Amino acid sequence: MPKVLRILLWTFISLLGAFALATIALHRGEEINAMWLVVAAVATYAVAYRFYSSFIAAKLLAIDPLRATPAERLDNGRDFVPTNKWVVFGHHFAAIAGPGPLVGPVLAAQFGYLPGTLWIIAGAVLGGCVQDFVILLFSVRRDGKSMTEMAKTEIGKVGGFVSYVAVIAIIIILLGAVALVVVNALKSSPWGTFTIAMTMPIALLMGLYLRRIRPGKVLEASAMGFVLVLAAIFGGQWVSQSPSWAAVFTLSGATLAVLLIVYGFAASVLPVWLLLAPRDYLSTFVKLGTIALLAIGIVALRPSLHMPPLTRFIDGTGPVFAGTVFPFAFLTIACGAVSGFHSLIASGTTPKLISREPETRMVGYGGMLAESMVAIMAMIAASVLQPGVYFAVNSPAGIVGQAPETAAATITAWGFPVTAGEMSSLAHAVGEQTLFNRTGGAPAFAVGMAHIFSNSLGGQALMAIWYHFAIMFEALFILTVLDAGTRVGRFMLQDALGHIWKPLGRTSWYPSILLTSGLIVAAWGYFLWQGVKDPLGGINSLWPLFGICNQLLATVALCVATTIIIKMGRARYVLVTLIPLCWLVAVTFTAAYHKVLNANPRIGFLAHARQLVAAGADARLIFNDRLDAAVAGALVVLVAVVLIESVLEWLRVLSGRKAAEVKEAPFVMTRMALEEQS
Repeated sequence: MPKVLRILLWTFISLLGAFALATIALHRGEEINAMWLVVAAVATYAVAYRFYSSFIAAKLLAIDPLRATPAERLDNGRDFVPTNKWVVFGHHFAAIAGPGPLVGPVLAAQFGYLPGTLWIIAGAVLGGCVQDFVILLFSVRRDGKSMTEMAKTEIGKVGGFVSYVAVIAIIIILLGAVALVVVNALKSSPWGTFTIAMTMPIALLMGLYLRRIRPGKVLEASAMGFVLVLAAIFGGQWVSQSPSWAAVFTLSGATLAVLLIVYGFAASVLPVWLLLAPRDYLSTFVKLGTIALLAIGIVALRPSLHMPPLTRFIDGTGPVFAGTVFPFAFLTIACGAVSGFHSLIASGTTPKLISREPETRMVGYGGMLAESMVAIMAMIAASVLQPGVYFAVNSPAGIVGQAPETAAATITAWGFPVTAGEMSSLAHAVGEQTLFNRTGGAPAFAVGMAHIFSNSLGGQALMAIWYHFAIMFEALFILTVLDAGTRVGRFMLQDALGHIWKPLGRTSWYPSILLTSGLIVAAWGYFLWQGVKDPLGGINSLWPLFGICNQLLATVALCVATTIIIKMGRARYVLVTLIPLCWLVAVTFTAAYHKVLNANPRIGFLAHARQLVAAGADARLIFNDRLDAAVAGALVVLVAVVLIESVLEWLRVLSGRKAAEVKEAPFVMTRMALEEQS
């Protein structure tokens, strides 16, 4: 394309995005079209990827296409495997896109669609995508080392040790919480259980096809996998409607917990090309395909956003969760904007698969943009519902009342009309007994998604099918976080144990693989099992920490990234990571203060514990609140130490008291460039 036309095209896209953002931000009074959110997001993401990520790649990171990656240099056929860039993209996107981009925006919609939408778009292009991209590239240049290992070598031994303690605690909490969500999503869904179970043998077949039968034939394997996954989806629907087969795939929470623990162990110990990478790649077909269909449905139907841009609950009195817009909207929406968990994947499994350095831009920055688009779809799915319906689904019975008529009257009194009859009809349409008090965000997303799909594909008669498809879709999203996260936890343990006895640090040594995989699975599996057996115990007691843990992890990642940038001699570009770091410090530390010390029992852990003591409540509930307060306080202190150690290291380097040296692997010329030329 001629240069003039390219300039005109990107000018048009930029102006279109700016106009759409202005429409979203400034429109008041009448309802706006959901299509404006899609246009604003797509245009902004396109401009950010074309220009901002190119700037970061060229000026800040100086990406070198001639430099061999650890996947090429350390290829061992198990963890380090040069992999097709589209398969890597599929694995990375599937691994980072868990419950967060689906659930977080739905919950934050109680403030209105405006705060969450602006945060998703701006947070992703300026924060989340940057974090994922730079951490991935820095790990690739350090033989695929984990983030904690990079913290030790770049920030210092104290910062590295504290990072390790904080990160390993956070990852166990995150994986236990994610596993519990999967169990709750599947324990009453034979459709979801069957479909997800079938993705595993399909993934094994794809892995063997690409590795042994037809090496490198990604298009063939993709076509085969796509057809088989579609068959599994429709097969799951048939299973759910068959009384005999539905009984086989309707599993208890305890059974599902055991199966998840076994699967997590298998995904960690088997070669990455055999199960983990192809299953994540398959999941990406369903994830991105569904989101694309959802976007097409929105563009075709142009539904109105019934949720106002701002609601009365920005003052912190929201029924879905208590707390003001700042900091809690930015904590609730993590994945989709900025998520610390991504840094674990970007310094865990993904850098060991990257074949060429330039691919880190598409995988790191581009993968996060794709996840952010998922979050936009979730915000739309929540906002196209009538506000009364949204609050009826998402508000707990303790706030609005247990009886349907009482809940409807309470919500109507807030200014969001809804009736018990209306909710009963909606529940019948999606095949549920009731939709009142279905908290957590996932049911509301499923209702919104079913509403959009049923109006564009099949009509109201298919609304129940689309609703249960959405539940399966959410479970599929979440499971990929569990398998990749377990493998990342294994790598972190191997990095740490390697300092005690070197063979334990070898990622290819099978005794080390079995030991560290067993330890990390046992850690999150214990909390999962306790949470399934005891509604007040296990991971349930730590679930309220999920958002804080995720963003504290992002704070550590950006500390590491900023330190490396300064030591690379590129301090003039340090604002690229320093600005999102400062923002996250403000958000997470403020939120942690409120969660521990706020006098409102709906916000502060300790205030809620005092309220429970006064009411003579169950001692376990009181213990859980105090445990949450103690863990939150301890994690904030640990991350504060990492932050202080990082700042001191910056000052030492910038003042000249310490040489600006980075601990990268030696440069080795890639053979792939020569193979491409021959």
